[in-house]
Amino acid sequence: MSCGNAKMNEPAPAFEETALMPNGAFKKISLASYKGKWVVLFFYPLDF
Repeated sequence: MSCGNAKMNEPAPAFEETALMPNGAFKKISLASYKGKWVVLFFYPLDF
């Protein structure tokens, strides 16, 4: 995933990453799979 500047009221850049799901499994997710839906992107940059 590339770094970039987030901008309010602008579309987020497309991405695909591995996410840790609530059941403990890892799953590939992409922003495109949420097209047309409200999404909150929350990052913990200091945890990595």
